[in-house]
Amino acid sequence: MTSEPTVTLGSGNVYEDLGLPDAKEMKIKSLIALEIQRVMAKRNLTQVEAAALMGIDQPKTSAILNGKFRGFTIDRMIRFLEALDVEVLLSFVEKEAS
Repeated sequence: MTSEPTVTLGSGNVYEDLGLPDAKEMKIKSLIALEIQRVMAKRNLTQVEAAALMGIDQPKTSAILNGKFRGFTIDRMIRFLEALDVEVLLSFVEKEAS
């Protein structure tokens, strides 16, 4: 007899669910990395071409696309998006009181 798998609802931030101390920062970086990947696909850019536009080398581009972005600040990753002609807009919303 097989048992039913246990399913746990995530928080919306896998890094937080894993208990990482910099979970919010990592989520932001992952969203930026996804946007870099989306732009590259839309413009049919290779990693070498995207790297040249962003002012980094191909291995660093590969690292970002593979989720290895701990060595990059959010500010620097935003500059990568801007180098790819993406306008970055910030939005702030207060949390509702609990």
